[in-house]
Parts: sequence; C-alpha cells; structure tokens
Amino acid sequence: MAHAQLPRSKAFSGFVDSQHEPGTPCISPKRLSQALGVKLADLTQLTGVHRNTLRNPSSERLQGRMREIVKVISAAMELTGDIDKAIYWYRNEPIAGYGHRSAAELVADGQVEAVLAFMRDLENGARG
Repeated sequence: MAHAQLPRSKAFSGFVDSQHEPGTPCISPKRLSQALGVKLADLTQLTGVHRNTLRNPSSERLQGRMREIVKVISAAMELTGDIDKAIYWYRNEPIAGYGHRSAAELVADGQVEAVLAFMRDLENGARG
C-alpha cells in the first residue's frame, strides 16, 4: 500500500529520508548521530536515554526522543532555509532565555515544547 507524502521542503525531506533505518519504520540512531556530527555513544546525551538503550534501536523511548530531535531540526530548517544551518543552530546556538543552553541541551532535558515555543516567537517576530 502506497502512502501519501505530505508537502515539505526537498532539503528537509532528504534529511528525514536519510535517517530511516531500512526495513523498519524507525529512525536509525547511527544515521542520526552521523547527521548531528556526534559519535553514536554520544547520542545518548542528546536523547537523554541510557547508553544500553542504543542496543535496542526500536525502543519506543529512543525513537520518541529521536523524533523530537527531528521535529526541532525541522522547525529550525523552516527558519534557516538550510539543513546544515539548522543542525548547527540546534547543536550550538545558546538561547538566552533558557540559561544560554542550546536547543540540543534543552531537548535532551525534555524541554521540546519550550524550544518550539521559542522558535515560534522567532518566526512571529520575523513576520510581524
């Protein structure tokens, strides 16, 4: 059965597709760590999961945390227009209103909604 593709930018679509673990409906921890420029073992810090969780890539907790990372990078991509800039921002840009912590640090601490709210504020400020 074919599935419908929702519209999204070509660059981001390519990024999401490149994170797919072939033969599964899962995000590949190895591929995501490569895209983020970190060692696989360091992905545990970015996802906030125990290192042993990486042994079970289909773990719902791990998959959920990786989906959060992809969600924030998607929003950053909409703001920056470039996947590399979005990943750089995610990993490195300090956010003043959150103790100068990066989006990656905040997401690892489970503060995805705070990061998305910050990004909505940026987008709304840029538009109006």
